[in-house]
Amino acid sequence: MKLATAKNCNHETGFTLVEVLAALLFLAIVIPTAIEALHMSTLSGEVAIRKSAAARVADRVLNESIVMTNWNSGTQSGTVTEGASDFRWTLTSQTWPQDSMELLTAEVKYSAQGKDYSVKLSTLANPQVLSGTMNLNQ
Repeated sequence: MKLATAKNCNHETGFTLVEVLAALLFLAIVIPTAIEALHMSTLSGEVAIRKSAAARVADRVLNESIVMTNWNSGTQSGTVTEGASDFRWTLTSQTWPQDSMELLTAEVKYSAQGKDYSVKLSTLANPQVLSGTMNLNQ
């Protein structure tokens, strides 16, 4: 049996200029898109964290107002600082058309990445029940 010998061949492996240019064009499209996606995810993450904190502030404002029964004195506002962020809140009271209830709304405004956002939480309160409860405990 004879062994087959390989022919001498000067064929070198590598990339052609067209393949290199195509790869560079692909990278020129993909890299800016990936960077923009990372930027958007960072923005979304920061907005979500601040929105969560603003919802906690609004909940706290509503709860404190109901417990202190100071919500029937008109519109109130203030600022709460959590960490390095400031949250501006406004508490409004409106008459509810049924059962002599009051609609309490706490709106908390905040900024994230140069844009303004807000969160609103509302609840119903019965001023007669709350004042009656306060008189029983005194």
